[in-house]
Amino acid sequence: MASPRPASHQGSGKKARVRVTLSEQGGVRYLHFGSVWVQGAMRVARPFALELEYQQQMMALGLLLPRPRRILQLGLGAAALTKFCWRHCTEASVTAVDISESVIATARHSFRLPPDDGRLTVVAADARRFVEGTRNRFDWLQVDLYDAAARGPVYDDVGYYRACRAVLARPGAAAFNLFGRSFEPSFAAIAAAFEDRALVLPQADAGNRVVLAWRGPGPKLGLRELSARADMLLATWRLPAHAWLAGLMTENGLVGAIVEGSPMSPRRSSRPYRAAHSRHLDR
Repeated sequence: MASPRPASHQGSGKKARVRVTLSEQGGVRYLHFGSVWVQGAMRVARPFALELEYQQQMMALGLLLPRPRRILQLGLGAAALTKFCWRHCTEASVTAVDISESVIATARHSFRLPPDDGRLTVVAADARRFVEGTRNRFDWLQVDLYDAAARGPVYDDVGYYRACRAVLARPGAAAFNLFGRSFEPSFAAIAAAFEDRALVLPQADAGNRVVLAWRGPGPKLGLRELSARADMLLATWRLPAHAWLAGLMTENGLVGAIVEGSPMSPRRSSRPYRAAHSRHLDR
């Protein structure tokens, strides 16, 4: 049995053949792609909860757009985000894309992924080809694409991130899980594709960095409204939304608001952007 390492991620690689393996420890079932790297996790007693911190952070999209109608996810893994959005975002349809039929089958029989229905669609396809080919537009995009080596995102170039931006509605918001190769080049590619409308959350315990990006006109979101949204997310999802808000403000040097009109143009403090792998917030 491979030793679980929650520093890793769910996702799919460029090849359809993926060697799927499982492990369990402390009541948590882990998905692996034939290596020690964790590609997803589920607490057996709470199959619809988000076990890993970075997966919880990817729900920080709710601070920007709290009521999505269409959600797209690239990289299924153990289906944690798919199940959570399907259960808690009840007004939204959820489309999850993964290149591996075996990953999809494992999510169904080992991680309690429900069958497709009127709100849930799981597609076996390459993520890049999907975003480049679809004509649908989505309010939320959640991207978590890693192969067995987990060295960095499977696709990590400006062209790919532009294709991700293009599938978003106006307004629309995206969350990207980054891990592995240095953070700065990936963040720079996302920021370039999204015309600098990108923010980063504090590093998760396992080393992941979640980037939020935005397309379209931005509403004016002052601290009072953001705090009210955090209250709502805490009450409905039982996730640490106030910690996300505080982290966004601190990590990005924001003062007073996240979005002020269009485009996203937060007022920043004089403090430079923090190093990518810093673990702690400045107090």
